[in-house]
Amino acid sequence: MSFLRSLLNLLPKPLRGVLLAVYHLTLSYVGALRYGFPSNRLIVVAITGTKGKSSTAEMVRAILAASGKKVAIAGTIRFAIGDNEEPNLFKMTMPGRFFLQRFLHKAVSRGATHAVLEMTSEGAKQSRHRGVALNALVFTNISPEHIESHGSFEKYLAAKLSLAQHLSRSHKRPRILVANADDAHGATFLSYPAEEKRSFSEKDVHVSKESPSGTTFIYRGQEFVLNLPGRFNVRNALAAIEVADALGVDLKTSASALSKITRIAGRAERIERGQPFSVVVDYAHTPDSLQAIYDAFPPSTNSGQAGRRICVLGNTGGGRDTWKRPVMGAIADRMCDVSFLTDEDPYDEDPRSIVDAVASGFAVHSPTIIMDRRKAIAAALREAKTGDHVLITGKGTDPYIMRAKGEKEPWSDKVVAEEELGRLGYR
Repeated sequence: MSFLRSLLNLLPKPLRGVLLAVYHLTLSYVGALRYGFPSNRLIVVAITGTKGKSSTAEMVRAILAASGKKVAIAGTIRFAIGDNEEPNLFKMTMPGRFFLQRFLHKAVSRGATHAVLEMTSEGAKQSRHRGVALNALVFTNISPEHIESHGSFEKYLAAKLSLAQHLSRSHKRPRILVANADDAHGATFLSYPAEEKRSFSEKDVHVSKESPSGTTFIYRGQEFVLNLPGRFNVRNALAAIEVADALGVDLKTSASALSKITRIAGRAERIERGQPFSVVVDYAHTPDSLQAIYDAFPPSTNSGQAGRRICVLGNTGGGRDTWKRPVMGAIADRMCDVSFLTDEDPYDEDPRSIVDAVASGFAVHSPTIIMDRRKAIAAALREAKTGDHVLITGKGTDPYIMRAKGEKEPWSDKVVAEEELGRLGYR
């Protein structure tokens, strides 16, 4: 493979792009043929969008499982078939080299009837969705990301829309399209051919109770108790409810299943060690998602003391999406009482230059820069008082910090936060 890449790099860029596209497309169909097109023997639900894919996929899996189905799920967090699971250690949502087809083949052989798959723009660009026959596609939202990789937001959007086109070409019936009506591009997704089209909107939700612990709301006449924080999780739940309903699962079953979800790994995940303040690990790595997680944990009053947001952040991915660094710094400056800037995934870029770019977005507060991520988390936890919210963003369940020349440093924000809380005497 390395020899092939070296050879391709000698070619003009336009020709290299064409040959790579043909290579990826061929690889996908060879994989599907090798494993006997396993998606034909499954009800396959694909989830796409900039944010919310993993949480929505987990919610769909939970609802389908509650309805008596054996479900496989493949996404950023994990790969699971029924109760057997393993973490996703690939640092990519849709691994290549026949992985997806092999996973679906294994799901069929183990008796799964349904598969829930996260699908990304990067995966679509490399044709990894090809050879997977879809029954349904869920669109959560879209905002600028992976701009350097795709070349422009328009090309990023086109990669996402190619998944809707892929559903429209599926031989399965009925084809189901579910899209976020509150997103400017939701209607575009729904313009593709499908027998059943569903949209969802926060405008149709009546919220009766909301706190950092979760939200209780009425939707289509059914009460839902969601034990996950943030309006973003309400939106994720609506997407899951609609696609499940289209697949024949009643609202009561969906409500029961969603009420039992108390955590989604790395997604607004609470770390509980008896400490008198909140500690939350979240994947937020775009301006919109950073804003959303901060909104979910507003300043509070506890034991007569004002709660503060204490934020630990960096910027995902050296060499990419450089535009968002000062933007995310400005959000933290506006919404965090105390900010610690730290290393995240520098790849081949100078880590300090990334953090300095984030710091350039601060105009009111002065962030504390601690390049060692463990030390930054430890400092944030030492700073916390009763009622505070320590919000550790950017990594979620990512298993590595990606460094220069492909070096991977094993990592877990959750484990590090637990260990540092232990050092503070919280067990």
